[in-house]
Amino acid sequence: LSLKKLEAQSAVECVISSITKTLKKGEDVVLTGFGTFKVVKRKARKGRNPYTGEDLKVKATKAPKFTAGKALKEAVK
Repeated sequence: LSLKKLEAQSAVECVISSITKTLKKGEDVVLTGFGTFKVVKRKARKGRNPYTGEDLKVKATKAPKFTAGKALKEAVK
């Protein structure tokens, strides 16, 4: 890889790492004009095994969520 590609790759990995660490703390990450990353809580629920059809319990979890900002939405219209 060229030096510029390595620098770009390093920068992207740094941004992703920072977003991940911030989300682990339970904080939102706002990138103005791009969007917002946040952690949402999903409640426990009943599920069904698609192979056997048996009912099972799905535990409550936390999941990352991304909401696109106005500028990003306008750019892809």
